[in-house]
Amino acid sequence: MIYTCPMHPEIEQDKPGDCPKCGMPLEPKTASDGEEDDKEARMLARKFWIGLILALPVFILALGEMIPVLDLKAFIPSNFSRWMQFVFATPVVLWAGSIFFIKAWKSILNKSLNMFTLIAMGVGAAYGFSAIAIIFPNIFPESLKHHGEIGLYFEAAAVITVLVLMGQLLEAKARSRTGQAIKVLLGLAAKVAHRIRDGKEEDVSIDKIQKGDLLRVRPGEKVPLDGVIAEGKSTIDESMISGEPVPVAKKEGDRVIGATVNQTGTFVMNTEKIGSETLLSQIVKMVADAQRSRAPIQKLADQVSGYFVPAVLGCAVVAFIIWSIFGPAPALAYALISAISVLIIACPCALGLATPMSIMVGVGKGAQSGILIKNAEAVEKCEKVTHILTDKTGTLTAGKPQVTATVTANGWDERSLLSIAASIEQSSEHPLARSVVDHAKEKEYALESVDGFQSVTGGGVKGKVNGKAVLLGKQKFIEDNGIALPEELKKKSDALQENAETVVWVAVDGKIAGILGIADPIKKTTPDAILALHKMGLKVVMLTGDNEKTAKAIAKELGIADVYAGLEPKGKQEIVKKLRSEGRKVMMAGDGINDAPALAEADVGVAMGTGTDVAIESAGITLVKGDLNGIVKALRLSRGVMRNIRQNLFFAFIYNVIGVPIAAGVLYPFLGLLLNPMIAGAAMSFSSVSVIGNSLRLHSLKL
Repeated sequence: MIYTCPMHPEIEQDKPGDCPKCGMPLEPKTASDGEEDDKEARMLARKFWIGLILALPVFILALGEMIPVLDLKAFIPSNFSRWMQFVFATPVVLWAGSIFFIKAWKSILNKSLNMFTLIAMGVGAAYGFSAIAIIFPNIFPESLKHHGEIGLYFEAAAVITVLVLMGQLLEAKARSRTGQAIKVLLGLAAKVAHRIRDGKEEDVSIDKIQKGDLLRVRPGEKVPLDGVIAEGKSTIDESMISGEPVPVAKKEGDRVIGATVNQTGTFVMNTEKIGSETLLSQIVKMVADAQRSRAPIQKLADQVSGYFVPAVLGCAVVAFIIWSIFGPAPALAYALISAISVLIIACPCALGLATPMSIMVGVGKGAQSGILIKNAEAVEKCEKVTHILTDKTGTLTAGKPQVTATVTANGWDERSLLSIAASIEQSSEHPLARSVVDHAKEKEYALESVDGFQSVTGGGVKGKVNGKAVLLGKQKFIEDNGIALPEELKKKSDALQENAETVVWVAVDGKIAGILGIADPIKKTTPDAILALHKMGLKVVMLTGDNEKTAKAIAKELGIADVYAGLEPKGKQEIVKKLRSEGRKVMMAGDGINDAPALAEADVGVAMGTGTDVAIESAGITLVKGDLNGIVKALRLSRGVMRNIRQNLFFAFIYNVIGVPIAAGVLYPFLGLLLNPMIAGAAMSFSSVSVIGNSLRLHSLKL
């Protein structure tokens, strides 16, 4: 198991620990379906609750000294109260807060000052000064004493420690919550499969299944792994993968996905993918990698943090010096308060969390909606996209030819025409032939046996069905066989071709029986998606290898103005290059191997999950369901995440911009206001909680 830092993915080691750069706990690179390892959360919870119980009496005793109206001195002698504060605060700071001192020391050794450096310095200064004051009170000059006693800051040290622990605990739980999408998916995977071998059926653990094994899946069971149905048919609930609640009909030759739920029928499947090759495993890997990746905007936060910590230390030193020289008596006490407050309130926890938290939650949200994001950079670039370039086949259209029109000649009806056409086409391997056969089977028309089947390359097919001579194919093929074409059907044929449909002619015993219109239909979701993209102010461009006539017909129907047809893979890539050279931000959507170069060339590549592995590997975003609605969702998700990150950075900066000057004492000459270190600690923790809470709002983002 390799562990890495969510904020600094270049940090990797083979055991758990803390990041040497930022101090955050390292996380495993690979997600596990076992019990969540929440040792860190349990440890933080134990320290927080014990620390809180011990810090409360320190806070109450200190409050009694600060607010005379409480008059605790009447019940508790001052000296006893001070020692009690020391006794209760010591385990809070040195035991509960020990993790902060360890991380701070590592940051100094690694020459990478971070938020824990400031926490340790602030808490250490408050506790150390107070401990020396109570153990060795005589070493302090009388000018520092108030009513004969040195002021103590045990309550600040204890309460700050507890507040920071609370922030760390919330952060640990939030990080755990962002991984729930992965853990839920992993938990849904089947654990056992019914393997058929040598005619016998046996129950076998999933990890023992090999490629090529035959597995039986019964109604109500989960599909064990990815494969193809070899026998039987059923309907399968694929909502966990696609988000679509309607079960999908499956028959022999159809692919099935591991962890989806079989509904009605029993079938035997041939296993094709196991282990890390399955779609579920690939989804988990992509989501985990993306959650750990860093958006370019994170570089800004890192650069600011690099200058921020030394600047804060400088502010604390300057505040201490100015108060020591110009502050009222006891000046040293005021100087110490302001320096400690600056160190505490300036803790950059929120700054460090601003980007990673939003990315982690956003990527998890995307995974639950069928949007698999490869890295955080894709999220940021997605927001700036101006042009959507999309392939036609398989992206705008279904990518599977279907019979869309049946026109019969006199004396023929649809059933008779389709039945005889499908009968002769069942012997052909051509994709158009498959569409005719599938259409007839869907309508449950009977198919007859064929005698003397013959395929004519580039023309059509012929043979005998029930003793009748049947010809099926292109118009020229029919005419070359001396068969006259009715003028009425010729006009219908021209009209179908104008609508980008391929026309197949059917002749029986030397006379025309009818024509079939075959087309790659537009996906039902495509028109609404195109409309939504236009409303978002984006330019949609179609790139296709298909002929110009077909491409323009589909583009016209969808309201796409820019069309490039007859393109090879290099041609698509060149168009992407040209637009980018003009300063456009390009998103390319495709599903085939021929789209891979353009997907890689684009600012953001979007692959359809129904497409090839090469296309998916070349893209920054993969849509499990494989339609343009996914792009609309991805764009909305990107805009929501980036808006959330900017809000987080605002929260992080505004606390420091307002808090540091107040903590340094700029308001004291005007309002007599000097920030108590304890209030500074609360403000610092609240900034982190604000960032975490704001990031978690992405769970409710409507896509």
